[in-house]
Amino acid sequence: MPTSPTAVLPAPLPPAAAQAERLLALGVHEIAGLTPREVCDAADRLAPGDLLVVHPDRAPVSALAPLLRLEGRPGFVVADMTDVDAFAPIGSVELPAAPVYAVTDLRRGDDMLNWSPDEALPALTGAGRTPLTLGEGVHWLLQCPEVLARNVCFMTIGSRLRKADGRLDSRTPALWISNGTGRDGRERRGAPKVGWCWAGNRHTWLGFASAASRSPVG
Repeated sequence: MPTSPTAVLPAPLPPAAAQAERLLALGVHEIAGLTPREVCDAADRLAPGDLLVVHPDRAPVSALAPLLRLEGRPGFVVADMTDVDAFAPIGSVELPAAPVYAVTDLRRGDDMLNWSPDEALPALTGAGRTPLTLGEGVHWLLQCPEVLARNVCFMTIGSRLRKADGRLDSRTPALWISNGTGRDGRERRGAPKVGWCWAGNRHTWLGFASAASRSPVG
């Protein structure tokens, strides 16, 4: 396995103003209880190349996933992840205390294909990177749907579910493309999918998305 992640950016992010327009066109501001002006003002403070993200307390993944599109097919959350919004940032991930924030230097993590989440997390943090949360991964795909590609998708291990006893649930969230099998349904073949994998398992088609930092802009 490689000793550290390398930069992989499949598609450049749109300019800040275009990102704001995209969120407004999708109605994300209405989900979040924000005005168009608030979103645009936050975008005005975004550095070039950063991703504009609405805090998950304002815009939960369950509300954002259906807004995803890939070749015209809407996104969805897998049937056995009804608790998707309970997946919260892990201890090493601190989200800015702002309704809208910036994520810097996105990487899809293709060089970590076939790693397990348990293996990837210490490698990312050891390299000074922070794993993306599920909500951040969804925001990235809202702006750049083409980042999700067949056989090269990604996990967002910055989000985990903590059980009542304090232990982490073994599921780790991921974003990939449905094959239209099982409970997904044939009509969802090719659709962007919010799902999960076990923390100790490896997958040849899942990397580990990460960023350099987060900062408030809203």
